Amino acid sequence: MRAPSTAALLVLASICLDQPYCFAQVQQQDPLKDPRLRAKYREACPAYEHYARFSHRPLSDGPMELPFQRPSAHCRTFDSDLVEKIIKDLNETMVDKDLARLFNNAFPNTLDTTVRWHRDGTETEDLPALPLTRIGSPDAWKGAQSFIVTGDINAEWLRDSTNQLAQYQRLARKDKAIENLILGAINTQAEYVIESPYCNAFQPPPPSKLRPSDNGQGDHVHPAYEPSQVFECKYEIDSLAHFLRLGNELYHNTGSTAFLTPRWYSALESLLEVIDEQIQSTFDSETGSFRRQEYRFQRNTNTGTETLNLAGNGNPLNYGTGLVRSAFRPSDDATILGFYIPGNAMMAAELKRTSKILSVAEKPNLAEGLKARGEAIEKGVWEHGVIKHPKWGTVFAFEVDGYGSSIIMDDANVPSLLALPYLGFVKAEERTYQNTRKMILSKAGNPYYLTGSQFSGIGGPHIGLQNAWPMSLLIQAMTSDDDEEITVLLEAVKKASPLGLVHESVNVERVKDYTRSWFAWANSVFAQTILDIAERKPHLLFGPGADAYVVGE
Repeated sequence: MRAPSTAALLVLASICLDQPYCFAQVQQQDPLKDPRLRAKYREACPAYEHYARFSHRPLSDGPMELPFQRPSAHCRTFDSDLVEKIIKDLNETMVDKDLARLFNNAFPNTLDTTVRWHRDGTETEDLPALPLTRIGSPDAWKGAQSFIVTGDINAEWLRDSTNQLAQYQRLARKDKAIENLILGAINTQAEYVIESPYCNAFQPPPPSKLRPSDNGQGDHVHPAYEPSQVFECKYEIDSLAHFLRLGNELYHNTGSTAFLTPRWYSALESLLEVIDEQIQSTFDSETGSFRRQEYRFQRNTNTGTETLNLAGNGNPLNYGTGLVRSAFRPSDDATILGFYIPGNAMMAAELKRTSKILSVAEKPNLAEGLKARGEAIEKGVWEHGVIKHPKWGTVFAFEVDGYGSSIIMDDANVPSLLALPYLGFVKAEERTYQNTRKMILSKAGNPYYLTGSQFSGIGGPHIGLQNAWPMSLLIQAMTSDDDEEITVLLEAVKKASPLGLVHESVNVERVKDYTRSWFAWANSVFAQTILDIAERKPHLLFGPGADAYVVGE
């Protein structure tokens, strides 16, 4: 944790001194409710990426004595009384107090630390001061807006931000502030997709007046993008699928269609244009001549997963598959064979979910179009993404090229093959999925299933061959119905979180060797897992005979 600067100490000292009514009404003044005072407190708050690296008291009552890692109430970026109630409920009822402490830290982590900017839609003073050249359309950035950073990087990933908010979706029906935060996130993502639909990570919105940051890379990308608005432009099909999922989940939990604004429809149009462009083959289906990809990416790097070969086009893909190319995986690693099956499965599922919402919104033609696209991609997954393995039987491949080549593996990042039921593509008991599950959770079947003396799980090339991701164990738990398996997985994740937070990855031989002390997405997945188990299998958390705990009811 960094030491407060002199300026920060002066801020703390002056918080009351510049309030004429401070001493007379000290009991009535709540700095957490006064925006001006709260802003001053925040100036003195330590950077959370430093704060999270150290243990803070009080410690949990369990044998691990896990630290309390929430920032001071004055430093939190968003508040919800309902979130606090759920934390209190589970702290009081969970048998494992170390696991309860981990939930205490992880469940509110997105709200506590990553809501870098939020407006509820009633403000009007920010936009007129900005030149039109910086905000695009005069209709841009209207209504509620939410800028959700990924954690220790001051940028918003479409995928990460959707998942960071996922554990709050079921609260939105009862907590209007949460609903507004998620609505703002949808609106903000819509602006990003309109601006640069091929990009994955974005700078702060212009109305936020937050300073953009540089990713330090000299990327050569087509189509070109505006660096003041885009942090990184790796095209990943799942980023666009996650944009749809954010709205689909809000509708599923609240029934609200407030996000179906003209800007959202414009974003949907941009998304569909990308699908149409990326469903095209590397070669013309009639002449056989080479056709440059609409999206191309090259980076000067000595790491092969950070760039695309063949002048940024990537390896050749066949035509007529119904699948959509993805240049990169959700790990931000380049695909080897561009038809990334988990991403296509997710896009198929989300297109079909969105089509149902548009039917309710009386957009029958658009709804039918999305349904047809989703079904075509789904058909492509089953026809080209399923192979016969000599040991494991009929399984899903990780990537294919439409020529018969396939990559057999899985990666911890979602979407993944392991997560297919979680994504709504198949039921967990479906035979091909079960065969795939056995394969990818085996050292003999998945080159990135990593095992060591202290930890085992799925990793990926993004971090290396010694680090597995706790996130993979959490997805495994949410897609399992086996009590013993779930219990073992939760225990493993807990043991790999001695700092009281879930890390990006841990060394399988030494769990205290980790990447990223603060990684909001992983903590959100942990919170989702606990809430899922509290509802499906409450006895595993609360003891024999316990009633289900269902949030949002």
